[in-house]
Amino acid sequence: MLNDEICKLRDELNKSIEDGKDYSIIYDLSVKLDKLIAEYYKINTN
Repeated sequence: MLNDEICKLRDELNKSIEDGKDYSIIYDLSVKLDKLIAEYYKINTN
């Protein structure tokens, strides 16, 4: 389910930030999360 994917990726992003991972990893996760959120809104606002 899309909502579960969003939650999982959000948790992964937050953990990466907390752990001080490389900026490129954090940026990549953030972009992926943004795309999933946009897809979620596209599906659920019609």
